[in-house]
Amino acid sequence: MHIPENYLSPSTCAVMTAAMVPVWGHAVNKINKELPKEKIPMIGVGAAFSFLGMMFNVPLVGGTTGHAVGGTLIALLFGPEAACIAVSIALLLQAVMFGDGGVLAFGANCFNMAFVLPYVGYFIYKLIAGSKTENLSGKINKRHVLAAAIGSYIGINVAALCAAVEFGIQPMLFKDSFGNALYCPYDLSVSIPAMMIPHLLVAGFVEAAFTVAVYGFVKKTSPDLIYKDSNSKKHFSVFILIGVLIAATPLGLLATGTAWGEWGADEIANVKNAGKVLGYTPKGLANGWSLDVLMPDYTLAGVNEIVAYIMSALLGVALLIIIFKLFSIPFKGKASNS
Repeated sequence: MHIPENYLSPSTCAVMTAAMVPVWGHAVNKINKELPKEKIPMIGVGAAFSFLGMMFNVPLVGGTTGHAVGGTLIALLFGPEAACIAVSIALLLQAVMFGDGGVLAFGANCFNMAFVLPYVGYFIYKLIAGSKTENLSGKINKRHVLAAAIGSYIGINVAALCAAVEFGIQPMLFKDSFGNALYCPYDLSVSIPAMMIPHLLVAGFVEAAFTVAVYGFVKKTSPDLIYKDSNSKKHFSVFILIGVLIAATPLGLLATGTAWGEWGADEIANVKNAGKVLGYTPKGLANGWSLDVLMPDYTLAGVNEIVAYIMSALLGVALLIIIFKLFSIPFKGKASNS
């Protein structure tokens, strides 16, 4: 679901980024008012779960690949505002260090995965779970599990629909003198089914399974980490889980194929849709802006791809935890009940 560089016009990217500015402002303000200061660094743990979830690619219908995002998961742990910031920082790190998602498209990717996904997922969760307060005993409430699964499933599918619309309006709005698309060449009649069918049939269930599994694990082993006041700093089991996920990330390499809408400029001309080859490279893709990143596609020159993938996971997780530790320093935070 990561929109790459140059698939959206610069004006579309500017509009999507502008739309996210007040969302980020609201989220930061809400975190400062409602989360205890000592809990703010733990948002980095949520961001780490999101970052790692996005490295586990799975095969989707149509020969493409997809992944979990974890937006609803983080919203369940810390609230949707924290999820918005956590996923946003994870997406920024992926874009500038690993070339996963465009820097110019950062605002659009955040709108879909850091805004729409966690807020919709959390709203659906609350709607189904009801007003009963989540307890910290570690006991699993079946209704809450169902709510988490449905919320995360719907959240990622609504986010995928937003991405499909952003892709699909490009050829309607931006064409060259020959009538060829300048950016994404596939209109809504192609982009919506291409994005939605795989997400409805596979990716949505992957997101739901990831959310339920990790949330259930945290609730059983570190229930005080969930969106409640707490002074506890002992979350060893959560960090052990992160370590296990880091070690397992090379499983994401098993899924072959390119995610829909993430083809390189050198391959899009030969992409087939409904048996027809596109036959040209949009000028915006051919001549667009690009950034030379440290570890493109989580690889490193001269390093085995499995080793490089694990190194990428380690680096990403470490940076996210450090970033959110630093992020917490200027915050006053809500007074803890201690």
